[in-house]
This record gives sequence, structure tokens and C-alpha cells, in this order.
Amino acid sequence: MKQQDPGVLYSHHLGELSRRADAALARGGFDHLVIPSGTLHYQAFDDRDYPYAVNPQFKAWLPLTRLPNSWLIHTPGKRPTLVFYQPFDYWHAVPAAPSGWWVEHFDIHIIRKPDQALALLPGDPARCAIVGEPQSALGNFVPNNPEAVINHLDWHRGYKTPYEIALMRQAQVLGVRGHRAAEAAFRAGASEFEIHMAYCQAVGQDANDLPYGNIIALNEHAAVLHYTDLGRSAPQPLRSFLIDAGASACGYASDITRTYAAAGHGEFQALVDAVDAAQIKMCEAVRAGFDYKQLHIDAHLSLMGILKDFGVITVSPEAALATGVSAAFFPHGIGHLIGAQVHDVAGFAAGEHGGRIERPAGHPYLRLTRVLEPGMVVTIEPGLYFIDMLLEEVKKAGNAASINWGRVDFFRPYGGVRIEDEVLCTEGQADNLTRPAFAAAATD
Repeated sequence: MKQQDPGVLYSHHLGELSRRADAALARGGFDHLVIPSGTLHYQAFDDRDYPYAVNPQFKAWLPLTRLPNSWLIHTPGKRPTLVFYQPFDYWHAVPAAPSGWWVEHFDIHIIRKPDQALALLPGDPARCAIVGEPQSALGNFVPNNPEAVINHLDWHRGYKTPYEIALMRQAQVLGVRGHRAAEAAFRAGASEFEIHMAYCQAVGQDANDLPYGNIIALNEHAAVLHYTDLGRSAPQPLRSFLIDAGASACGYASDITRTYAAAGHGEFQALVDAVDAAQIKMCEAVRAGFDYKQLHIDAHLSLMGILKDFGVITVSPEAALATGVSAAFFPHGIGHLIGAQVHDVAGFAAGEHGGRIERPAGHPYLRLTRVLEPGMVVTIEPGLYFIDMLLEEVKKAGNAASINWGRVDFFRPYGGVRIEDEVLCTEGQADNLTRPAFAAAATD
């Protein structure tokens, strides 16, 4: 799988971000865009800090994810400035001196104490759009997050530059490496915790690097959508394995899910295969001009068709959708935007000026309601689960006859199935970023 060098693409990316920033500042009536990288947060009644998370607006400009107390300043017509915090410190590792393909594009000032940044920031904070979290305040430079500026920047972050896509492809390769190691550990009878450790070892990233907490679920645990408890002993018998885990490349995320059946569980494997085949068709539906809300509804109908074929529901897919039965088996959205954030921004935005496109009635967890356009990268993650509390709601709503409860009892011990890829919307056919990474890894 051929990878592009992000350094070659970075100048174009920076130019695009500068143009977006110029337009956002003009719309908000500001002279400067100021982006703090973020600070360490200390736990209550303790001197321990939470893991540092860089401001996503900051890492969209720079491939730096471990640089607290730093600042980026963009002024139209000028080179961007980076205030780079490199303290004198023997308690902690200090950031290395700025280096790499991005350095030549910035005026860089190194500071040793956080408050030294004040002398390097623009003179009048009132003329600045300061985009960050409240804890990043320094003197009179308090994040104001002006709505007009944020709306414009967030909207346009939905369209990925070639640089961003190159990093996301790198994140796919890393994530797939971890997924293959995790599957091997599962096949060897490992516990959830051991599978998680095998994943991290293969990717070379831990909780401070990964874009989100790994979901490692054996057997019934797959019915908990965000299961992260990580059991220390493998259940017996071992029936199924669902892994939802990604990786980071210079702050850009991958988000990949696969489900596996243990040896000897052929009917559940057949269900996994059916969802996988349906998911491939859903990915192919990612086309410019297609309404993502409709893709979500189509996914419900496709998944209910699978349950009908497997004898789990007794009604048509259309009836299951209309009565809410489908939501008991597929309770989340078909996916979301992804980029510098796993659930990337502006999924509901009506335009660069703001506004909101609401979710379809009865689908409260869909994270993207926009019409697809070239440059968007979305996840496609259909799932089927056997969740007792949701199935009880079906009974309470008077729809118990819509379900073959004996078939539910058969599949309940497996938890559920989810398959997830990332897909780039282009002017033509969908570009699946995930499947080629798996195919390439299989030939290594």
C-alpha cells in the first residue's frame, strides 16, 4: 500500500488553512487568530495531572501533539508564528527543539516559562479570535471562541486536504497492524486485557497516543457499545470478539472495527459475514451529493433484512424500521466525520455560517446529517446487537411478536457484530481507506 509523504503536501495544507483563517477572521471582525495548544489539568485535591490532550485546532496546523503551553498565531498576510514552550525541567521529558518538514513555514520563538508567551502574542487581545479551552487563558488572552470564526473553521475542516488524507492513511496502516495482532491474541485464547496490550504493542501507542480508548469485547461484552473494562481472564467458552480500535498519525485518527467468531461457531460467523458484505455496499454508497441521513436509514433496512434472513425478526425490514424494532438491534448511527478528532466537528452544520441539520426522528445517536461532498472522510459502521434492556423496550412497546425470541436467545451469548471502515468521498467512486490496508497487511 503506497503512502504519500505528508511533508511534501504540507505547504499546500498550510496555505489552505491560512485561507480559511483569513475568511473566518474577516467574518468575525478580528485581526488575528490565536490558538493555544492547551495546558495540563490537575486532578481535584491532588498534584497528579490528567493525560494531556492537545487542542485539535492547534494540531490541525502543526504535527505536534505533546506541546502544552504553546501558541500559534495567524495574522493575514504574514507567516504564522509558533510560540514553542520548552521549559528547563528535570522532572519531566522536555520537548525536543523544533525540527522536521514543518519548521521552515513558521517564525518560531522558544520560551522557558508559560508567561513568556505574553510578550509574543498580539498587542490587543480584543482584536484576536482566541480559540481554545478556558484553562488556556494567559493574562488577558482568554479564549473567546467567537461563533462566527468557529463555525467557519469547523465547517471547512470537513473537507480534508491531501496532507490530512495522507496522515489518515498512515493511521489506517498502524491501526490494521494492531487489529491483526489483536485477532491473533484472541485466537490464542488471550483475555481482553492481554488483547489490548497486544494491540498497543503492535501499534506502538498507548492510552496517551491512541485517538480513543480501545473497545476490546469478548462474548456478551460486545453488546456494550463502548465496552472498555478489559477483563483480566478469558471467558470460557470463548465465542466471539469485537474490537473497535484506532491509531494516531501526527494527531490524525483512524477508527476501525472488526468482529470475529471463535472456531466452531459457524452460524455466528455467517452473521458476521452477512454484516460485512452489507457494510461493503454501504461504503460504496458514499458518493458526492448523497444524503448521509438516507445512508443511515438504508443501513437500517439492510441490517433488518439480515435479521429477517437469520430468523431473528418476523416482520419486514420496513415494518421493523417503522415500529422502532430496528433501533433495538442497531441503536447507534451509521457513522461520523473523522479527522483530527475521532468524532470530527460540524457533523450537523447547515453551512459555514452555522445552523443545524437535525437528525431523523427516532434516530437520536446519528452523528452526521450533512450531504456528502468530495473531501469528506466518514466512518461506515453498521452493527447488530442483542441488548437486553433495548429488547425489553420492544416488549413494552407491544412489538414482542416482531421478534423470534428463541433466535435472540441463541445469539445473545455472542453480544453483537460491528464492522467499521473509513471512506473518503470523492468526485467519483468511494475511496475506502481501511480495506486496502488490511489487504496489504495480509501480503506482508
